[in-house]
Amino acid sequence: MPRITAATNAAQRAETQRRILTAFGELLFTHGLPGLTMTDVARHAGVGRTAVYNYYADMEQLLIAYALDETERFIVDLRDSLAALENPVDRLALYVRAQVEDLSRRHLPPGPAMAAVLSPGSFAKLADHVGDLNALLQDILQDGVQQGYLPDIDVAQLARLIHGTLSASAARRNRTPDGETPPPAPASDVEVLTAQTVRFIQLGSGARFDDNGKPVRLDAPARDALAS
Repeated sequence: MPRITAATNAAQRAETQRRILTAFGELLFTHGLPGLTMTDVARHAGVGRTAVYNYYADMEQLLIAYALDETERFIVDLRDSLAALENPVDRLALYVRAQVEDLSRRHLPPGPAMAAVLSPGSFAKLADHVGDLNALLQDILQDGVQQGYLPDIDVAQLARLIHGTLSASAARRNRTPDGETPPPAPASDVEVLTAQTVRFIQLGSGARFDDNGKPVRLDAPARDALAS
């Protein structure tokens, strides 16, 4: 059992729970979800297996708790970062980049793909958090339309397409064809792939850029042509 380090029992419980969630996340990154056990998590967290079961009845409960915790913290940090940018095309780039980095780090099926590894009841618990991310992306896209940087399109449909692209990209990076977790790619390669994904989604959303790579507003004929 871990040594008592917190000032109160409640604080100690919170500290132990955080250690469990952190250990689970680290194991997901290094080993992936298939074959991961509660014993593995307990050993990595430095606690007894019984301690893990005191918080989570099984791996599914642990998975959903980790996903909810990570998603909530991700949304808070992302909102703060987006607030510092005014141009909606730049905000779209930041959103995509943050999603790519987060999905690569967590090694979890993103968004609706979580349904493949969770029961319907557990997946439903993610609905509000996934909905928050979807609403955030739609706000960015709608702002782009209103300011004239994006064509007048169905932002709800476009948001689904963007999340689908991110999910597929993450799945390819996080698994080899035989289902194994691939070795980490060089940082330079990751940065190039991330930049390509960002620009691919920006252009696919209808954004256009000047010779210096800065987003430009679309004139009316261009918006109509891209929206049709």
